[in-house]
Amino acid sequence: MASSQGKNELKFADWMATLPESIHSIPLTNLAIPGTFTWSHLSIYGGLKGKKGKESHASFLTGSHDSFSFYIDEASPVGPEQPETVQNFVSVFGTVAKKLMRKWLATQTMNFTGQLGAGIRYFDLRISTKPRDPDNELYFAHGLFSAKVNEGLEEINAFLTDHHKEVVFLDFNHFYGMQKYHHEKLVQMLKDIYGNKMCPAIFAQEVSLKYLWEKDYQVLVFYHSPVALEVPFLWPGQMMPAPWANTTDPEKLIQFLQASITERRKKGSFFISQVVLTPKASTVVKGVASGLRETITERALPAMMQWVRTQKPGESGINIVTADFVELGDFISTVIKLNYVFDEGEANT
Repeated sequence: MASSQGKNELKFADWMATLPESIHSIPLTNLAIPGTFTWSHLSIYGGLKGKKGKESHASFLTGSHDSFSFYIDEASPVGPEQPETVQNFVSVFGTVAKKLMRKWLATQTMNFTGQLGAGIRYFDLRISTKPRDPDNELYFAHGLFSAKVNEGLEEINAFLTDHHKEVVFLDFNHFYGMQKYHHEKLVQMLKDIYGNKMCPAIFAQEVSLKYLWEKDYQVLVFYHSPVALEVPFLWPGQMMPAPWANTTDPEKLIQFLQASITERRKKGSFFISQVVLTPKASTVVKGVASGLRETITERALPAMMQWVRTQKPGESGINIVTADFVELGDFISTVIKLNYVFDEGEANT
């Protein structure tokens, strides 16, 4: 009775703390966890001239489910990860181009605190230096630069301090313009901000809520760089695979998601299902003034949510599920409630 009541009256800011006791010892690799993920490739064909005047195909990184796109700064320069064609586009059209980019880059309307309070526990993070920055600051990069990394990490830490049984996954999966000393700076930043809250890299199957609570751990940091091998609290990036469908077709996306689940992740690793569509250049042209949310996400939401509702967590089921504009519909509550199948004995094993 108590577990059923908890399922129907979720406390999103403390949903992990309020899960039934029967779930506390289950590995986090087997739980259903809502997240915001970063980046898919939006292909821009034609119109932009590359070298020797040839029309080029630019891989324009647009946020599909980007954790920090709320913070995108239109006044900033274009990120260093952008190809020459996009750089040229912005240099010619300036502010107008940046405003267009923001419409298709911003995939979340809530800041970190808002997302955490709503129940999000996985964050995809891409880090960059800024050209000619004398302070060598580190920024979240998303086509245009976003907030300073230390500010975002501090915001997350403030939430964790107030909600000591909640656990977050920080997935640092791309680095731009970073030298060895930049990585050293980021590692030290993580130490200074999170300290003993960080769980050292161990066998993933050993990590349950009960294990983390007993040791006062709240943060798992995944680091897609060889640096991870040198630092005990950095989990190797391959422990967080994230297959990408790269399609604008909801039906093809669902087929891809289901196939990925069926083939399923390497046993012992975490796994991400990206419930997102990737816009093509033609999609952007048609919806240039409306942006990603109105053109794609809202239209496809019913079909994508129906797929999520039919899933079960477990060794052969879903784990981390990410989406654009996570506040739409009931995405977060739907993912969280999937965990209650463990209390009812119906999970996939």
